[in-house]
Amino acid sequence: MAQQLMVDPTPAAIAGVQHYAATHHGEAAASAELAVGHALMLVHRFAEAEDAFHTASLEGSALQDYAEYLEAQASIAADHPQAAIPLLTRFAAQHPDSIFDDQAPILLSQAYLDTNNPGAALAVLRPLAAGELGRLVAFRLALAKTYQVSGRLQQAADLYRGIYLGDPLSSQAVDASSQMALMNASFSAAERKQHADALFNARRYQQAEADYRELQRNGKDLTPADRGALDIYIAVCDLRLGKLTRAAVDRLPVTGDDSAALKLYLESELARSQGETDQQNALVQQLETQYPRSRWLEEALYSGGNMFLLHQQDLPAIQDDLALVQRFPNSIYAPRAHWQAAWLSYRLRRYDDAERLMEEQITHYPGSSQTPQALYWCARLYEQVEHNPGQALNFYRKLRSRYVSSYYSLLAGQRIERLTAAGQPLPVAPVLALAYVPSIQDPELTGELPENDPHLIKARLLANAALNEYIRPEIQLSPTSAQWGALAEAEIYASFGESDRALRALKRSDIPFFSLPLQEVPAIYWQLLFPRPYWQALESDALAQGLDPYLVAALIRQESEFNPAAVSPMKAYGLMQLLPSVGRSLARNDGQRRFQTSELLDPLVNLRLGTQDLRRSINEYGGQIEYALAAYDAGDTPVRRWIALGGYQDMPEWVESIPYSETRNYVEAILRNRALYRQVYEAPAQGHSGARPISAPEPALR
Repeated sequence: MAQQLMVDPTPAAIAGVQHYAATHHGEAAASAELAVGHALMLVHRFAEAEDAFHTASLEGSALQDYAEYLEAQASIAADHPQAAIPLLTRFAAQHPDSIFDDQAPILLSQAYLDTNNPGAALAVLRPLAAGELGRLVAFRLALAKTYQVSGRLQQAADLYRGIYLGDPLSSQAVDASSQMALMNASFSAAERKQHADALFNARRYQQAEADYRELQRNGKDLTPADRGALDIYIAVCDLRLGKLTRAAVDRLPVTGDDSAALKLYLESELARSQGETDQQNALVQQLETQYPRSRWLEEALYSGGNMFLLHQQDLPAIQDDLALVQRFPNSIYAPRAHWQAAWLSYRLRRYDDAERLMEEQITHYPGSSQTPQALYWCARLYEQVEHNPGQALNFYRKLRSRYVSSYYSLLAGQRIERLTAAGQPLPVAPVLALAYVPSIQDPELTGELPENDPHLIKARLLANAALNEYIRPEIQLSPTSAQWGALAEAEIYASFGESDRALRALKRSDIPFFSLPLQEVPAIYWQLLFPRPYWQALESDALAQGLDPYLVAALIRQESEFNPAAVSPMKAYGLMQLLPSVGRSLARNDGQRRFQTSELLDPLVNLRLGTQDLRRSINEYGGQIEYALAAYDAGDTPVRRWIALGGYQDMPEWVESIPYSETRNYVEAILRNRALYRQVYEAPAQGHSGARPISAPEPALR
């Protein structure tokens, strides 16, 4: 009831939970009143929310800190600030180890300001300014406002300026700017440019463009060169937002500084978008000659390498990628560009270059996401080109031990089986590159939850009240939560039947699951990470279509995370993310004439139609699952174009050659997840300790 109330806080839903609260006592009633108060806050019925939170504090004690803090929030929102003051005074002393201990002084200062008592607000905040609390941007904003109301405008302005420049991406920076305007104080043109540049560099192009335009309108001391530079940066924002035109670029001023490099970059990007590859390449070469250290050359080289990759022009792609790595070795793009050059060298059968670059990938960028494939394809070179199976085993085994459950480990396991089938020992010489592969710190996870931990108890009560945003922070307050916190959060959601939220909780935990042996992680983690909701229907529909049920589960995990109500930005619906047109077509084939798009949100309908659609796609590609999965993500046209290129030795090489990184990762993830589903649910009954290594036949190319 509470979860539904948060989604749709209608009067009827609120009344239903209120009735529950009235007919229960203790913690049950308190949880219900908290849920009601939370919902009333969402619909701005603040005085009623204040009453609900107050009742919650009287009914139960486990969530007393939540009831009192949220009541104080509601009191201030309801214009009853005086009522908030006793709730927040000495809050940390009364509720030690509460998630609100840092926020209570800030809210208390607001209550004092709302009662026209800035002196009391300063008395709360100033003693805390030199401590850890003083580093929080929310605290500094509250102190600045208190100084402002107290008439200490310079101290307020200093704090606002610090927030605006030092925390430009925070919501408080917007508030700081507004308050400066109210004080008739101003930022210099250089300060406003610094702030806008920070937004630009964080890829917040819409906000950055608005700031650049504001600076143009109100920057009285700007020189013509300054205005020209702003014009060019505004044009870059337009490029990123997809609204830059050739006419707009032609109107840009000619400058002599880095803005000139930026203009050349814009021209190269327009040429790329219009398919003028020769013109784009010529502009990049001009950038190399005139602005060899410009960040815009870095951007242009990366963009050029990707453009040539998509156009299957491998040599120019290698050239741009290696130029980027050589000129900008510390670029965020360098690991990917370097790998792209290594892989394209392999595809061109320039094996000496490929081997050198792949080993460089491991030594120069050992922590990058490309290290697993560098290990795998380097091993393939040793095995099939240099005919050195012992050294190939060296690389395969390093890959298997370090990236245990990755897609590339799956492939490596199959190659190891082939190489060791004869049972003969193979000589192995040490390779320096393998020493660079980073090790993984064992997180020492436990599958047993500390049932008496007060934070776990509170988290479960919070879930019962649908105060979902507080569950994770509450758990993390426990000093031992690193060993069990992610599991606790996931199990809480799973207990409500929310497999998708449980899955996301584990993904969010940063536990390196795919680098850990299956038997070293308690089985419950894997079962939550690879859930099987709707399994009876899923298995039945999959088998009816001749599909592996675990393949279907792996696809759903990637598409919707088992959220039956998922709707993508492209308007794909439900578990298997079906387009309405596909749903209608499949339903018509089943004899259903009056199909409604909303039916795709029914898990049973979605599974029935989705498995039919997947079977159809696999059949269209001659039974080759990799092709069908790629088409599921990228569409048929590009997949058929990639197939037509030919020259692939086997299916893993085709997958590695998919030029859309999103599609390549998608295919690899589903194949990995299918193998893990089998591993998790087909393990021996005694547990994972006897589970076999993840392995699957390496499919031939068709």
